[in-house]
Amino acid sequence: MRNILLTIEYDGTNFCGWQRQPDKRSVQGEIEKALSIVCGAPVSINGTSRTDAGVHALGQRANFRGEFGIPTDRIGIAVNNILAGGLNSIGSVGDVQIVKVEEKKEDFHARFDAKGKKYVYKILNSQEKDIFGRNYYYQINKPLDVEAMKDAAKYIIGTHDFKCFQAAGGEEKATTVRTIFDLKIFNQLADNRKQEIELQIKGDGFLYNMVRIITGTLVDVGLGKRTPLSVKAAIDSKDRQKSGHTAPPQGLYLYEVYYDLEELNKF
Repeated sequence: MRNILLTIEYDGTNFCGWQRQPDKRSVQGEIEKALSIVCGAPVSINGTSRTDAGVHALGQRANFRGEFGIPTDRIGIAVNNILAGGLNSIGSVGDVQIVKVEEKKEDFHARFDAKGKKYVYKILNSQEKDIFGRNYYYQINKPLDVEAMKDAAKYIIGTHDFKCFQAAGGEEKATTVRTIFDLKIFNQLADNRKQEIELQIKGDGFLYNMVRIITGTLVDVGLGKRTPLSVKAAIDSKDRQKSGHTAPPQGLYLYEVYYDLEELNKF
């Protein structure tokens, strides 16, 4: 029995999300259909993160088990050809593709063996809207105070009960305590009217919509709607009503999944 680990990237714009759903186009469903053709038998994959509709990924991970003849190094090529429409031509690419294929031990599980994840959230802070960026950024037309956002971010790093950053409707968790190892905010000024802001957050796990609520809370700080210290108060309160709004899915990217604690702890 072979156990294959996939590293996957996708543009989440035209998907209902990662998870397979009846009569809806999902990332999991598209990959499973292609793998079933390539392997000559039904394939079910175990994904690490159940990203929502509109969320993108550069480093989603999923594994599957089975007995099939295709060599490991040919799986990605064959699947990507199908995902791109079977065009089999230079330059053709779909909105989901396999970027790496590895063979793992039989007891390996992509989700349960993960030690942590890194997400990136992208913001376009500009007075003018960018039609071509609408699916890939949170576009904010009022000036953001990035230094205030950085001050607020310091209160999020560490081990806390992050219940205030959890949205209703997700899978019930045994605990809402998580460790955020790092939260960095970078900004690049294009001109006096436009800047790109990127949040990079690394943790041992995330609650439902946690990154999007953290982002929305920091945006509220940047807009002057709340103080940096209010973020600490929100965490201490464990009350969702004390934190900020939920940022839209379009700016969120699952960047990397870690299976090595040393890699996870690198800053």
